[in-house]
Amino acid sequence: MIKREKIEQELRSAFTGVEFQFSDIYGAFVLDLPASEILRVMGHLKNHGHFDILMNLSGVDYPDRAKRFEVVYELFSTRTINRMRVRCQVAADEGIASVTPVWKAANWFEREAYDMYGILFKGHPNLQRILCHHEFQGHALRKDYPADLQQHCKTVMPIHFEDDWNYEPNPDSDLMPLNIGPAHPATHGTLRVMAELDGEVVKRANVELGYLHRCFEKMAETHPYNQVIPYTDRLNYCSAPMNNIGYCKAVEKLLGVEVPPKAQAIRIILAELSRIIDHIVCIGANAVDLGALTGFFYLFQYREKVYTLFEKLCGARLTVSLTRIGGMAQDPPEGWFDDVLEFCKEMSKGVDDLETLLTGNKIWIQRTKGVGAISDKQAIEWGYTGPMLRAAGVGLDLRKADPYYGYETLDFDVPIGSTGCCYDRYLVRVAEMRESIKIIRQVAKSVPGGDYTIRDRSIVLPEKKDVYGNIEGLMNHFMLIMKGLRPPKGEVYDATEAANGELGFYLVSDGSAKPYRLRVRPPCFAIYQSFPEQVTGGLVADVISILGSMNLIAGELDR
Repeated sequence: MIKREKIEQELRSAFTGVEFQFSDIYGAFVLDLPASEILRVMGHLKNHGHFDILMNLSGVDYPDRAKRFEVVYELFSTRTINRMRVRCQVAADEGIASVTPVWKAANWFEREAYDMYGILFKGHPNLQRILCHHEFQGHALRKDYPADLQQHCKTVMPIHFEDDWNYEPNPDSDLMPLNIGPAHPATHGTLRVMAELDGEVVKRANVELGYLHRCFEKMAETHPYNQVIPYTDRLNYCSAPMNNIGYCKAVEKLLGVEVPPKAQAIRIILAELSRIIDHIVCIGANAVDLGALTGFFYLFQYREKVYTLFEKLCGARLTVSLTRIGGMAQDPPEGWFDDVLEFCKEMSKGVDDLETLLTGNKIWIQRTKGVGAISDKQAIEWGYTGPMLRAAGVGLDLRKADPYYGYETLDFDVPIGSTGCCYDRYLVRVAEMRESIKIIRQVAKSVPGGDYTIRDRSIVLPEKKDVYGNIEGLMNHFMLIMKGLRPPKGEVYDATEAANGELGFYLVSDGSAKPYRLRVRPPCFAIYQSFPEQVTGGLVADVISILGSMNLIAGELDR
């Protein structure tokens, strides 16, 4: 009996009288159930060992329905690598039970759905806005909210905590409230950490985000599919090609097309180059925040070398828009793969030098080892993925667990730690840089021949020589631009192993030329939820160590 049949039978037996509807949508196991049963069913699915991570939670607005909103949960099992989608319809004034008693990871996801749609989650410990500011009126992702309506914030929220929203400092207490950021250099102008200190010890903490919120998901609803690609660059801008690839892969899944082997190889190379420079930014910025300036300057020269490789491909360095739905934008120039292999040789030495600078450095060890330690169970509870989860001892990597683009044919290891502390996170990222170099070398030495994109004129624009050279090419170009790419009606959730962890895209198509709904599952959003708990009880100096080790990229965090 397959896993899906077992879960279906088990739920029907355990919840007699409940109207379950099971379906298979684009290969995904989907369960529709009444909103009134969500807490009981979620508890059953977790407690019986079927799924241990709440990977994502999305809201979708269907204003013509009697029950206007749909709340969509993506569940994942680190043990079996199974996935399941659970959907509930909710009326605007009805609300749905919070699943925070089942998964801690639900906290911020539910707050975001409340912020963007006004969906009420009953029993949530702190149902407040999270990405839009406290003066914001309305709910930005509702279909009746104009995409160009801006609302500016004119006041600053005083220091507050999740259990004390109306916090007032006690004049008779020695505890001192403190804002760390967004002006603090380690918060990079985009994060606010509010702490209450007892001397050097953090007694409690809270965070405020949304300083770089641009409502990517709203913009995606107002642009044709191909024009969304440049917006994805601005998610995790430290590894932009990974966002391009993840988004295009989701659309291609909805279209039911597979990109050519050559395009797959190029995407792997770009993804692994991006993983390297993303880890460079994380380690370099964390080190400079702790006072180690040399490593920052030294590492960034290799980042610039990767940008030069990107520039040879497309002319851009940071935000590149290199992929296209159906393949790549163009063929790499002659000698580009040789340049990639030369970079790998240089980068191998760079990683060796990095370890000489930091791995055995006494100050670095004192500032990171044992700091922010987290168990594997805690990491899973918070929804950790990527290096943060692997540092806690869980060897989950989608390139191995659920491979794509031929990763299953490549020889590479998945580095894991044991304590989940800042030092283990650093060691995992360093080891991953070495593994990425290994992957790139294997692929760049044997790039398949053939085309760099599919030649489906309903999906891919013709080459310029055809547009300008023959009437068929001109008409194909004209029709695709005017009519737009139109995937069939349906929904998919697709994920890739990005530098920070699982980068997921939940895409709903109504058959038009624009996404009806595009939800991003940003890896560091789930991870950052745990930050107040991570820093509470530690030293104020450790706040900076832990913050840097989480590799928070505000474009991805806030979207």
